[in-house]
Amino acid sequence: MTFSVKVIMKADPWVGTWRPHKPRGPIAALYGSPGPKYALPGLTGVSQHDPTKSKAPMFSFGMRRKEVNNSVSPGPRYLIPTNMTREGLSSMPAFSLHSRPKEPKFFKPPGPGQYSPEHSAKWIYRAAPAYSLLARHKELGGTKTPGPATYSLPPVIGTTAVASSAPCFSLRGRNKIGTFYDDQSKTPGPAAYKVVDPSIYGQKPPQFSMTGRNFTPGESTAKPGPGAYNPEQVNLTKTKAPSFTFGLRHSEYILPAPGNVME
Repeated sequence: MTFSVKVIMKADPWVGTWRPHKPRGPIAALYGSPGPKYALPGLTGVSQHDPTKSKAPMFSFGMRRKEVNNSVSPGPRYLIPTNMTREGLSSMPAFSLHSRPKEPKFFKPPGPGQYSPEHSAKWIYRAAPAYSLLARHKELGGTKTPGPATYSLPPVIGTTAVASSAPCFSLRGRNKIGTFYDDQSKTPGPAAYKVVDPSIYGQKPPQFSMTGRNFTPGESTAKPGPGAYNPEQVNLTKTKAPSFTFGLRHSEYILPAPGNVME
């Protein structure tokens, strides 16, 4: 009979002299952060500049200033004639051509045929009056004066202010109150009048008012009953089994704990 013995050897999984140890200082990978969710303040511009950083000098663009001298010459844009000197134009006399002037009109006096001596008799001799017929003139205005039928004479019947009149009497309607036409059934009865309060003309008795019912003061808060308690959940008077809670998710940069490698 043959027996085989299997030897279990422990191999070291770590290569070199480094071994897991507690970090000497805080490592950012051990703490959870929101990552690049929040943006850092910029380093350009004036608004929202990082207060921990220094700002470079800034210069603004100014506005264009107005010209001091308003008289601006055209400069050497125009060609100066050669015969122009500092004392004026130096050249021979020049003449320009104009249009032909119109011929002057002569005065034309009237001849003998322009006069009518036969029409001068009324200026020399006596003559009957003569009248001429003209067209109808337009009305000067739109005002129309009232005619005779527009006016009316004051009345002379009844009481007038311009003439004396006889005494006048008016007729009134028949009054039904106090006559034989009066309906006595419509007169108010004894119940139509209100009885006068005796306290007005006599001695007033004392008066008492009725208030609401007063209840005995007490406490109206709700009290818990026997069914509101859970005695089976009490763990102060007896031992309790250990309980564990779920912790937070660990960082991805933490190395796994070393274990024994079984072969």
